[in-house]
Amino acid sequence: MRPLRILHSEAATSFGGQENYILRVMRILRERGHHVEAACQPHAQLAARLRDEGFVVHTLYMDGPRNYLRGVRQLRRVLRQGGFDVVNSHSRRDALLAGMAGRLAGTPLIVRTRHLAKKVGSLLSYTIVPKRVITPSEYVREHLIQRGVKPESVQVVYPCVDPALLDSAPALDLRAELGLPPHALLVGCVAVLRREKGHRELIAAMQPLFAAHPDLHLVLAGGGSPGFEELQALVAGQGLQERVHLLGARSDVPSLLPNLDIFALATHMEASGTAFVEAGSAGLPVVGTRVGGVPEMMLEGRSGLLAPLHDIEALRAALHELIRDPERRRAMGAAGREFCRSDDRFTPKAMGDRLEGAYYRWLKELQK
Repeated sequence: MRPLRILHSEAATSFGGQENYILRVMRILRERGHHVEAACQPHAQLAARLRDEGFVVHTLYMDGPRNYLRGVRQLRRVLRQGGFDVVNSHSRRDALLAGMAGRLAGTPLIVRTRHLAKKVGSLLSYTIVPKRVITPSEYVREHLIQRGVKPESVQVVYPCVDPALLDSAPALDLRAELGLPPHALLVGCVAVLRREKGHRELIAAMQPLFAAHPDLHLVLAGGGSPGFEELQALVAGQGLQERVHLLGARSDVPSLLPNLDIFALATHMEASGTAFVEAGSAGLPVVGTRVGGVPEMMLEGRSGLLAPLHDIEALRAALHELIRDPERRRAMGAAGREFCRSDDRFTPKAMGDRLEGAYYRWLKELQK
């Protein structure tokens, strides 16, 4: 099949999981021979990162009626002149702007990727402006179908984790960095420090276990204010400074993960949950909450354990089950590594196959 010309758009200016998903998608598509460009706001962190990697980035302001009209005209011109086959938007603002530009330019395929697990209100940016939808999990796909999107118009493209990045990461001795003995047992969490990521629940679940297991420690990697300061105060107030370690934002997560014995994230809601896949791919057993797309990121009972949302006792029981059983940890870690590294869901190959296949299939359908 001939290579495609694809424009991705994103209105957000910060850089988080959604923007990282877009960056990975664009890399994979380019590696497969497609021509890929982006449309972002001028001050977006994603725009800078994409340019650093050699992508063409069109910048336009996307807030307010005047910028909307100006942006539609600008992107319509870009799409016409570039002969693009696909416009793929990622947020509501750019979905309406880039989608309308694509319609006016006659772009054959207009796609919206839905990254959030929250309930969808209006279907304007899913069924009226775009023609097809991509989701990062079956959970989000089923929600959209229940809201009225046709099943054949929604494709799941799971977030990807590149095992090569984990395998080539520089070695790091986290226990030595923290001044802990080699036999210390580390439960770790990697997530931005926002309340909905469940750090407080995780600390509450761990607290009684510290007394029973003198070598047990909790490591929290992630930045964010005021979350960092609030957790610092919580840990100090409970006298847990020697057992709970706040690392702040880290750029060496692939090096951190192999130091952990268990990965845990008591998140309140996730459309998917890439952190669980990263941990599983690193060979760690995982503990999470049964919300959103999280159950799809593991093999429950084989590579990970799940607790009901806000159920501290169940979360503690799941953690304790792994803390006291090293053989179970090793077996579940091995199962997670195999599951997350297969080409069915989470690898760059799986993401490329699913996305590319959807684009070609939908273009063929729309040409009929």
